Amino acid sequence: MHASEDESPERVDTDEHRLRLRNLRLSDYPDVKHIMDRVYANLGGAWTRKQFAAQINRFPEGQICIEDNGRVAAAVISMIVDYDRFGDKHTYEEITGNGFLTNHDPNGDVLYGVDVFVDPDYRAMRLGRRLYDARKELCRSLNLRAIIAGGRIPGYKEHADELSPVEYIELVKRREIHDPILSFQLANDFHVRRVITGYMPEDAASKAYATLVQWDNIFYEADRSPLVGGRKTSVRVGTVQWQMRRVKTFDDLMTNVEFFVDAMAGYNSDFILFPEFFNAPLLAQFNQDDPAEAMRRLAQYTEEIVEAMSRLAVTYNINIIPGSMPVYDGTVLYNVAYICRRDGTTDSQFKLHITPDERFYWGVQGGDSLRIFDTDAGRIGILVCYDVEFPELGRLLADQGMQILFVPFWTDTKNAYLRVRRCAQARAIENECYVAITGSVGNLPKVENIEIQYSQTAVFSPADFAFPHDGIVAESTPNTEMTLITDLDMDQLMQLREEGSVRNTRDRRLDLYRVEWLEQSGE
Repeated sequence: MHASEDESPERVDTDEHRLRLRNLRLSDYPDVKHIMDRVYANLGGAWTRKQFAAQINRFPEGQICIEDNGRVAAAVISMIVDYDRFGDKHTYEEITGNGFLTNHDPNGDVLYGVDVFVDPDYRAMRLGRRLYDARKELCRSLNLRAIIAGGRIPGYKEHADELSPVEYIELVKRREIHDPILSFQLANDFHVRRVITGYMPEDAASKAYATLVQWDNIFYEADRSPLVGGRKTSVRVGTVQWQMRRVKTFDDLMTNVEFFVDAMAGYNSDFILFPEFFNAPLLAQFNQDDPAEAMRRLAQYTEEIVEAMSRLAVTYNINIIPGSMPVYDGTVLYNVAYICRRDGTTDSQFKLHITPDERFYWGVQGGDSLRIFDTDAGRIGILVCYDVEFPELGRLLADQGMQILFVPFWTDTKNAYLRVRRCAQARAIENECYVAITGSVGNLPKVENIEIQYSQTAVFSPADFAFPHDGIVAESTPNTEMTLITDLDMDQLMQLREEGSVRNTRDRRLDLYRVEWLEQSGE
């Protein structure tokens, strides 16, 4: 029936309250009857003792109350139904079995809200919100796809002469009108499925109309995850703040790489991220009088490094993002990032935006495609350094379901680093995803155009209550070779997108603007 907690303005002194959330017991019936007789004086009063006993016996977990010093102050009554049996056109008595919950089905897919009632003396204490939260928790724990309820609209009687039920509901949704029940349900993340008629014929205040409202369980799994190989809810990311040091051979470089891969795998990391141009120490063996030619010579190692990284990914059971490396196809030089998955597969993402410095010294050209990568630990994107400063790319990846964005970078000064950092933080907020960045530190004397480095590795999150207050999950000590290991809660991202304080993804005005990738057709 749903009596809202804000239908009465009474306030109570909270100094001596002792509130406790628990399941209802049959011995609570006198308290429940007392409340329902007050709340539903015009709708027949309380359930009978037999009805109340049937509700508890059929589905004890769904009958929840808040007691105050041993006395029930508020409660919710719920049941599970196979919703397809009833559909949207049902009456209250039909679906609840006249209050006996005879249609409760433990194998159903929907938690049906039968009743919510709050003692009028407690309505200023927001107990209804606590009970709604408890019901949502129950829905999630039982892996039910939604909560559905028929809600009275008692405020409609004051507007029935000038507004249809649909018009009234729309104005309530726009906060032009306050309805004691519907406004409360909307504030608790329910949405209106439809208007139903004759739901409770005796409800004169609602003119027998009601709203069928729904809250969706974003964690619902139609088929339960398998015990092995299911969706990961916690992802461990390892990043390497890489010390640029001179090496003489390819084997020397890969010995340093394997050290960090081994260390991150030892901590059961799902990913390890290296910086942009992490293989630059090999440049020292080439003629520095011609930086462009030296970079093309360095590109000769890229295929061999990717193959070695792929073997390490399989051997150490970790997904490796080996920063970026030069790729030379004979006529064009590119800057390319890779993903070496632990299943042995590899993919690449070309850097799209080339800095003036890269273009001038080395003649690097930008790629022309943007990729999203599926992994066993979530859907990821890779933007190399300067690319993260272009918000369109992050948005395009987010539209394809990106959960973690990896940004390998190389910066020589703090102001260059801060450009990357600030933009990475913005991408995390606006796209509701995690962003991991890492660069190199130290110096490479006598290596033209890549002599000095500045880095502070970090992992960023959206900014909301479930995340760090400043959106910084973790960060390293600046300019020191080290690793950073961070656990990322993927369920928090899902919850943020549906229930966050702000919902950037959902609230985009796609009726006004959009970001599109142009096909390579001269558009």
